[in-house]
Amino acid sequence: MADVNRGNRPLSPHLTIYRPQLTSMTSILTRITGNALIVAALLVVWWFLAAASSPEYFAIADAVLTSWFGDVVMFLSLWALWYHTLAGIRHLIWDNALMLEIETAEKLGWVVIGGSVVLTILTAIII
Repeated sequence: MADVNRGNRPLSPHLTIYRPQLTSMTSILTRITGNALIVAALLVVWWFLAAASSPEYFAIADAVLTSWFGDVVMFLSLWALWYHTLAGIRHLIWDNALMLEIETAEKLGWVVIGGSVVLTILTAIII
């Protein structure tokens, strides 16, 4: 039977009044970086295939990947790799039912964000 009081029920909280938690935002960012790493991996595979194909085709692929756009994409991919790795370690910790308290989980989120930035800069400087 149809619900006759459908219009009288309270509405769900809307995004304008919802305050996202750091843990939810870092979880969403983990999914985004995972998908971005797939795109970056495809670019590297394209570069390798171009190198195996012909010098002319490799020149095109190499020009794209060594341009300013390619440098930005590869630098952001490096950050995504570190972020995704640290977030995966955080999830392994949580899978063992450790550090699940709200304050500790939020600190882990900041560690993942800060650690990924620091490790990215260190890697870019060293390499």
